[in-house]
Amino acid sequence: MSVEIINPFPSLSVDNLEIRAVQKGDVAKVVRYFQKNRTYLTPWEPSRPEGFFTFEGWERRVIQLTELQRHGLSYYFLIFESGSDEVQGVITYSNIMQYPFHACTVGYSLAEDAQGRGIMRRALKAANQWLFDNLNLHRIMASYMPRNQRSAAVLHSVGFEKEGEAKDYLLINGKWEDHILTSLINTKWVSSINE
Repeated sequence: MSVEIINPFPSLSVDNLEIRAVQKGDVAKVVRYFQKNRTYLTPWEPSRPEGFFTFEGWERRVIQLTELQRHGLSYYFLIFESGSDEVQGVITYSNIMQYPFHACTVGYSLAEDAQGRGIMRRALKAANQWLFDNLNLHRIMASYMPRNQRSAAVLHSVGFEKEGEAKDYLLINGKWEDHILTSLINTKWVSSINE
């Protein structure tokens, strides 16, 4: 039986965007992204310890993320515009599980000054397709707070469908928040003989 090795550091291009998996050389860029957008992202994300906004904290985190990517258990994508090394957003795929679930969870954030240009819509669509094509996942799940209409619009535009609502689902900014549950199904999923 042969095991196919999937590239742990994929790089995708769509229009003027580069979407690539985080690597050690990206630490300073990721720190700048979260420091610059700290206030803007606070209402939409879990409370972060101070170490989350430091080079040392992200140095450790990127080591963990690259190991998870090597094993196909998680992917942490950075979004750049062509010709720039400034992170415009991030897309995270976590809890990647194969047989019998063949699914994962996606989360994302976009810089305040990158809003309204279709960046997340284009990047998310490309990254989702990469997961379907390379990991043969059947389902990608996402959730959003009912008041986050921008996130709802992004998910709807790339094909996610509402599946339900969850009360007190995630601890966001120190408060339990209800979420709308959605998923994107891979209509071209194929069963593997080796399952």
